[in-house]
Amino acid sequence: MLQLVLGGARSGKSRFAEQLAQQHAQAGLQVVYVATATAYSLSHPIDLPLAHDVEMLARIAQHQADRPDDWQTVETPLNLASTLAQFNHPQYCILVDCLTLWTLNVLETEQLQTQADALFVQLERMNVPLILVSNEIGLGVMPLGQLTREFVDALGRLHQRLAQRADNVTLMVAGLPLPLKIQ
Repeated sequence: MLQLVLGGARSGKSRFAEQLAQQHAQAGLQVVYVATATAYSLSHPIDLPLAHDVEMLARIAQHQADRPDDWQTVETPLNLASTLAQFNHPQYCILVDCLTLWTLNVLETEQLQTQADALFVQLERMNVPLILVSNEIGLGVMPLGQLTREFVDALGRLHQRLAQRADNVTLMVAGLPLPLKIQ
């Protein structure tokens, strides 16, 4: 089962997705939390002091602290399809948080189409509960700058493809789940 959880910043999407994963854990599955966030730019050497984002480090630390200790965390800023393949076994439930940052990471490396295609091939092979979290950023005004518009467009196209493939799609608004698609 593929569940897509969308929402704006601080809409409650991660908390909701974690509750879904916890239900699978209570049913005996091992939760694998696939974290896509990085506190550095993938296009710059990691050892550059200015490449590190102190505020993002704090966010990542808070997310880590909020997770149950028995969940396995795998950090995957780029090769999401291969990570999903590693955990495509009946004992797992996989929670990916979040596709927004993954898309940004992959866009930065100019591999978006290749990585997205690999992701969708792998999604067809999945036999585990899979919960995908992403920001719905297409509800605002037209962003300034070509790169920002490319990012918004790429994420919107990804969401449309995922929503077609997903069994369930939920939009989070003010901490409230709004079911968009239920199968």
